[in-house]
Amino acid sequence: MDAVRVALLREVLAGTEWLGATRGFAGVLRGSVVSHGGGLLLVGTPEYQPWHFAAHLVDEAAWSGTPELAPTLVRHGARPSDPAHLAVGPGRLAAARRGETVLVVSPEAPGAPLLERVHDARRAGATVLALGPGGAELGAMAHESLAVPQGTDLDLDTVQHLVSAAAGEDALPAPRGPRRFRDRLSRLTDHLTAPPPARW
Repeated sequence: MDAVRVALLREVLAGTEWLGATRGFAGVLRGSVVSHGGGLLLVGTPEYQPWHFAAHLVDEAAWSGTPELAPTLVRHGARPSDPAHLAVGPGRLAAARRGETVLVVSPEAPGAPLLERVHDARRAGATVLALGPGGAELGAMAHESLAVPQGTDLDLDTVQHLVSAAAGEDALPAPRGPRRFRDRLSRLTDHLTAPPPARW
């Protein structure tokens, strides 16, 4: 989803709680990775892996000049023969430490094995964020969560687009002085015309 579609979606959602909720969650995500500087571990479940969210965060990291937003995608089926950025398995969560952020994204409540790994990461000092249906166990474990229950106006993929866009936009410095509109227009033009990173 490109910046124009995100802008149109935001217009449609104006007046709902989703804009504030996604911006708030994006602010916590950005603040966690920028202030701690320890890296972002993005993990789904064996049935759902957040490929597109990872790719959008990489794009936003490049466009906003905030490299900390670029995640390490933790894949349940990772193999040593995979390209380096796709070869990180769940064992990486066991190595998570203070300063790192673990973001769990799933349309359904994670199973016990993943919850145990996330719990261990939190005990080791990692910040835990959750984006999904709002299950009790993961919700209690997470420092911040954004619940996207099934059957709501928005699906999880759309919410991920809103969160990633807000995380990148809010990382840009606020324009000052009388050239405010021109600066914003220039930034938007740069954002729309910049080529995406080729990593994914």
